Amino acid sequence: MYLADSRAGTPESAAPSAESAARPRAGRRLAAVGPTVLALGTVSLITDVSSEMVTAVLPLYLVAGLGLSPLGFGLLDGIYNGFSALVRLAGGHLADRGGGRHKWVAGAGYALSALCKPLLLMARTLTPIGLVLAADRTGKGLRTAPRDALISLSSSPETRGRAFGVHRAMDTAGALLGPFVAFLILRATVDGYDAVFMVSFCVAVLGVLVLVLFVPGGPAARPAPEAGSSPVAAPRPTLSAALALLRRPELRGIALCALLLGLATVSDSFVFLLLQHRLGVPDRWFALLPVGTAASFLLLAVPLGRVADRWGRRRVFLAGHGALLLAYALLLTSWHGTALPFAVLFLHGGFYAATDGVLMAAASDGVPEELRSSGLALVQTGQALARFVCSLAFGAAWTAWGDRTALTAAAVALALCALFSMIRSPVRPALTKGIA
Repeated sequence: MYLADSRAGTPESAAPSAESAARPRAGRRLAAVGPTVLALGTVSLITDVSSEMVTAVLPLYLVAGLGLSPLGFGLLDGIYNGFSALVRLAGGHLADRGGGRHKWVAGAGYALSALCKPLLLMARTLTPIGLVLAADRTGKGLRTAPRDALISLSSSPETRGRAFGVHRAMDTAGALLGPFVAFLILRATVDGYDAVFMVSFCVAVLGVLVLVLFVPGGPAARPAPEAGSSPVAAPRPTLSAALALLRRPELRGIALCALLLGLATVSDSFVFLLLQHRLGVPDRWFALLPVGTAASFLLLAVPLGRVADRWGRRRVFLAGHGALLLAYALLLTSWHGTALPFAVLFLHGGFYAATDGVLMAAASDGVPEELRSSGLALVQTGQALARFVCSLAFGAAWTAWGDRTALTAAAVALALCALFSMIRSPVRPALTKGIA
């Protein structure tokens, strides 16, 4: 894979000939990703092995092992997936205000999440487990926006979808390996959950070390300015300037779209529990269900990133929620065939491939470099808060009316939110490649 930005600062670039001036242009078209993206992808791969080991066993550990109700699990799952929203703006603001602190703010987040893994060994009731998960998600909230800002800043606008796709593919490779490692540990040990948490901690520490040693920080992470470009006065990265970004129609539209659709996005853990409930999957095989989602995500992340660059990121983002709606529909049918879990998990992974990195690439188009981390954090915060609300509501609905009624309500809500998003922010042909 060609590593972009490796030519910046060479003597030859100071006075290019007419022939050589055309080469960088072609090179940028051929470039897939820069070295910063690959380094961050490696960190995410290792970290996701760690986090997905825990995520794969956590629903079963909480519901079957500790006996939590669906409402109690919905509360913890909402904390796990939504608490990071409370600190994402802080993480994004710290990274922008530090003038190149993206790497170190992200590193602090990775380190905090790593330290939380062994604490799960001591948490046996709802309150301490909730506190540990909240601290873990605080770490995720601190690191996500600075990391995505580094990816965006080290990529050209024409290849951002591809860059995020490559990063998410590497991230998902870790998500694919994590459940396998957890499954093998559960099969090989007597007290398997404790072993999973400790191995997860060791792997997470390795991810932090890779970040510190191999991810460039500060100016080294940014691409060289275009030849002949003049410096432009940058807005001061204050919190008020970050919030003022929502006045930009392009950012406000994608943020509203992500928030609305997040309100009807049932969390991964509930999808896996629904599959187990429908098919009677034995407990020992439960940890392998996330593998199907991760495999589909890994397969589709880069192709859909390229499609988003070519045909419009909002189109692909909305299409991804269409795939999720189809997965809901399959779970609501009376079909119990052996192909059901494969179809649902393939659509579930396709949903993430079409939305996760694509959303960040779309949001990057409407945010200046100096506020890139804060702008991405605004979008992520709205989406995370919406999914937090969805987890609480879905858990309560499952407890009160059953899983089928709860999923029907979620499917109807998703269809309505998708329709409203299309009407409120219709997709348009991109005037610049990748922007729609």
